[in-house]
Amino acid sequence: MKSLRSRAGLERGAASDLWRNTLSQIPAVFGRLVYLASLRDPNTGRFEHAGLALVFGEAEADRALRSSHAQTFSEWLCFNLEQQKADLDLYLSALLDNKRMIIETWSRLTPYRNLIPSSATKAEVDLYLADFEALLALLRNEYGVADPDQAA
Repeated sequence: MKSLRSRAGLERGAASDLWRNTLSQIPAVFGRLVYLASLRDPNTGRFEHAGLALVFGEAEADRALRSSHAQTFSEWLCFNLEQQKADLDLYLSALLDNKRMIIETWSRLTPYRNLIPSSATKAEVDLYLADFEALLALLRNEYGVADPDQAA
């Protein structure tokens, strides 16, 4: 029983540390989602963060990152489209790259699909993709980017 409490304490500690030192510094929920997904190894699905692993161990760091990723994804899904658009605008405003180029890239390469946690249900995935693709259509219109499906 003691080891369960110790492990839970480490996970909370790792998650708290992650929030306190990193995630709280990212103002957009979408930005947090991008950041967390970037820590997932595309070949193994394991999350890697050298600082967390050094303090809490690799397994606890992976669990904290995986949990934070799922929670952030759920937070994004709870937003209505207007809130998601405002959050995306906040995310885009922090980027130094040309916004039009970003929207073109998102439309062509669909990197937003890589942000979905492995624990997401089919309904969550479908909702996320439907919402994001609607938002992307709005952004294409706003930035004057042609729809790649219609441009071909």
